[in-house]
Amino acid sequence: MRDLFDRIIENKGPLGKWASQAEGYFVFPKLEGQISNRMKFNGKEVITWSINDYLGLANHPEVIKADAEAAAEHGAAYPMGARMMSGHTDLHEQLQNELAAFVNKQAAYLLNFGYQGIMSAIDALVTKDDIIVYDVDSHACIIDGVRLHMGKRFTYQHNDMESLEKNLERATKMAEQTGGGILVISEGVFGMRGEQGRLKEIVALKEKFKFRLLVDDAHGFGTLGATGAGAGEEQGIQDGIDVYFATFAKSMASIGAFLAGDKEVIDYLKYNLRSQMFAKSLPMIFVKGALKRLDMLRTMPELKQKLWDNVNALQNGLKERGFDIGTTQSCVTPVYLNGSIPEAMALVKDLRENYGIFCSIVVYPVIPKGLILLRMIPTATHTMEDIQITLDAFSAIRTRLENGTYKRLSQAVAMAMGE
Repeated sequence: MRDLFDRIIENKGPLGKWASQAEGYFVFPKLEGQISNRMKFNGKEVITWSINDYLGLANHPEVIKADAEAAAEHGAAYPMGARMMSGHTDLHEQLQNELAAFVNKQAAYLLNFGYQGIMSAIDALVTKDDIIVYDVDSHACIIDGVRLHMGKRFTYQHNDMESLEKNLERATKMAEQTGGGILVISEGVFGMRGEQGRLKEIVALKEKFKFRLLVDDAHGFGTLGATGAGAGEEQGIQDGIDVYFATFAKSMASIGAFLAGDKEVIDYLKYNLRSQMFAKSLPMIFVKGALKRLDMLRTMPELKQKLWDNVNALQNGLKERGFDIGTTQSCVTPVYLNGSIPEAMALVKDLRENYGIFCSIVVYPVIPKGLILLRMIPTATHTMEDIQITLDAFSAIRTRLENGTYKRLSQAVAMAMGE
């Protein structure tokens, strides 16, 4: 028998093994200053492409004023206790009603955090007799929610309707034996690649199969659709989404999330979501702040227009210069390059130190070996100057990657470290 911690000491995990070289710079970096298009990293100003403040609300004067007034009136604690016991207020209900109306659903329910909220929602929606069918590229919060499921679950290949149909056939046969139902889960926008989930095609499969659809629209809420109601509105099938989920951590630049759907379903979730039943209520500072932000989403369409002006300028500029940005259909802008993890580290350091560009780096095991993904998040606060500087920088670093500069730099670092 071995000590439980032996494994932890011996195997740091696929990302943890790089901690000594990466921590504080490539992972767990410290961006400072007001959340905006330009912040400070290691004491230098950088153009930031890693902040999910899509609509630029994080430091909008009206938002700061609303947050400050809520904090002054209520502090950070009120209301105390879980919603079911002592933490329920009229303003929680008002926010839920307004959110439901915004996404064209009968009812909505507030969640303290997106990650724990959707995990709990998946757990509450299914029993051991039910079958879950979900996209293989789903976010970690969905995967962790599915892990809680005591029944059968199947993955379908990313956005592959033939694969989904085959798995629905399997799930249908199994559900007929167990007497359960089927829950299909997709994202509205897949946050790594920027692709929209093929919600229209998924909903169309309801004519052939009996299932309910849960959509995580964290990146679509506020950015897609005529009114900003998300990927379902964008694709014209919002009615076909049975349970709609979105977080405040992206377009709303805050904390919290919500679920929306038919009143009967939301009422059930209200009484069965363990992560909310046994957790403190969302504090009033966030509730009032969310009400203000939602009002701005409804009444200031120019925020979304400015966002998309920037998205189009950045993505078109990258494509014109021959960069591979995949098949993104959203604000999320991936840039794919070929290279190793050490080359990726050298490339990103060059971008940050010599070009003043800060964007997220994604490598194996999140994406296949040999690929480097630079994930960019345009916002309404970015300027055309930011975009031009970034395009020029990306052209320069691609040249250095292709001519072997980063490979030589990474080898020199490895030799100096005795590796």
